[in-house]
Amino acid sequence: MKHATQPEPGDLRAAYERARLLYQVSQTIHSTLEPQTALELILREAVRLMRASSGSLVLVNPNNGFLEIQAAHGLPVGASRLRLRVGEGITGWVARTGQPARVGDVSEDSRYLPVRPNVRSELAVPLEVAGELRGVLNVDSDREHAFSEEDQGLLQELAGQAAQVIHHTWLYEQLRLKAALFEALVKVSQTINSTLGLDDALRAVTREACGLMGARVCSLLMVDCTGEWLDLRASYGAGSTYLSKPRLSLNDSLLGTVVRRRKPFQIENVQTSGSYQSVEIARAEGLVSLLSVPLVYQGEAIGTLSVYTASPHNFSNEEIRILSALADLSGIAIEKARLYERIVDLEEQLRQNEKLSALGLLAAEVAHEIRNPLTVMKLLFQSLDLRFPVGDARGRDVAVIGEKMNQLNRIVEQILDFARHSEPQLQPVNVNQLIDDLELLIRHRAAQQEVRLETRPSPDLPPLMADATQIEQAFLNLTLNALEAMPHGGSLQISSRAVHLPRHSSTPSHVAVSFRDTGQGMTLEQRRQVTRSLLSSTKPGGTGLGLMIVARVIEAHGGKLRIASRPGKGTTITIVLPV
Repeated sequence: MKHATQPEPGDLRAAYERARLLYQVSQTIHSTLEPQTALELILREAVRLMRASSGSLVLVNPNNGFLEIQAAHGLPVGASRLRLRVGEGITGWVARTGQPARVGDVSEDSRYLPVRPNVRSELAVPLEVAGELRGVLNVDSDREHAFSEEDQGLLQELAGQAAQVIHHTWLYEQLRLKAALFEALVKVSQTINSTLGLDDALRAVTREACGLMGARVCSLLMVDCTGEWLDLRASYGAGSTYLSKPRLSLNDSLLGTVVRRRKPFQIENVQTSGSYQSVEIARAEGLVSLLSVPLVYQGEAIGTLSVYTASPHNFSNEEIRILSALADLSGIAIEKARLYERIVDLEEQLRQNEKLSALGLLAAEVAHEIRNPLTVMKLLFQSLDLRFPVGDARGRDVAVIGEKMNQLNRIVEQILDFARHSEPQLQPVNVNQLIDDLELLIRHRAAQQEVRLETRPSPDLPPLMADATQIEQAFLNLTLNALEAMPHGGSLQISSRAVHLPRHSSTPSHVAVSFRDTGQGMTLEQRRQVTRSLLSSTKPGGTGLGLMIVARVIEAHGGKLRIASRPGKGTTITIVLPV
């Protein structure tokens, strides 16, 4: 009977020792999720395990394709800045072929590139992360033929473990960056929603971008109205030298290229770059690496968002996406600011319309008040039947008086005819939509006055047959009056509800909209006067036109205006309109 070959005791001891060492190393290098710390641990354990004199862990930079030292042990200080092309040196050969290299005497190998003096032998194995070659693990020795075939196998096993650690730390770093990005986006979004001015929102973007990217300086430049220059609109971390630098030409500057091509661009060192225009400023401010992304608004590139680091750095694709996301938020800030400017213009236009309506109503009331005494005067004048002899100058005066009275009557009739033409044009109106539009119009003013605005639209509201422009004007008048009554803050509640008359009717007959404020309130006499005449006022310096216009509009629609108020307790004004 043939027996299987049994392993020698020495082989078992060697296998056990190798497994023990790998386990110890595994425990060590899995002790952190910080990428740089993990790389340094992996290299330190590799040098110790191989009894080497020095070592390096080299990774392929995905942005430029170079092999760059990410961790070093025992190498000269400047060696960490060494770059190799794939295929260059023994390390580059391993990266190109994916095969390990064990060189007993480096002086006899033409591939060897000296990095440290006294190196006699080298062992390099590939690092494969998720099935893709991403780097090389090197160890060097001052002794010739210092590494055996067993050492090579052990280092390859260690590289396999290291690849897993690198993969996990990279995943962790990506998740950390995404979490930080989400937090920054939330902060910037909140700031954009809480600020009225464009400059405040853009400063928030640059501040968050600087912190998120670990940058020294962040700047946001926008194309000016001529389309020829880039102007600095916001920055964070910049010194006086940077802030006072001249504006950049869109056609002749590096950042202008980012706008024109609408693509991100990065420079590893702006202090030595021939394409960067402000080298002296970069040196004075301590700026090194630059990443700039285009700022796009409504499909058009209108500026750049740029970050500068204080040390050499190659920005990853994830970092480029992060900065681009923040640039998109800048576009939202611009859109919001421009929308707010349009809202302000619309509010001013509505106020002008209010004044015109007030003048029209005032003219109509004045004309109405003039017509009555004028009619009496005409009747009395005609009843006098004044006749004078031919040639008497008084006869001519009587004719002129009669003529002018007829002219006044025609003017009064024209004014009244004009006022009649302002009767409401009835169409189906969604009251809740008017309330939503009103909230958009006044929310910034309410925020400025520290007035808490609350809308409570009823979901089952039927449409009205009304003049939307006039009703919206009435709503705006009531809201602005409420805000004027709360100059130092308070709350304003706007609510709508369906009204059933008679009470048990299955379908609503009216719609009620209430405006409830916590302002100074009105006395009983003020409530009585408020809708009596256009020429009376309930507040000092007021014209009495605001609530009168509301009352006239509501009356023209067949509705009612109800006022409940007490001094110091606020006011509730309710509009009830028939469906």
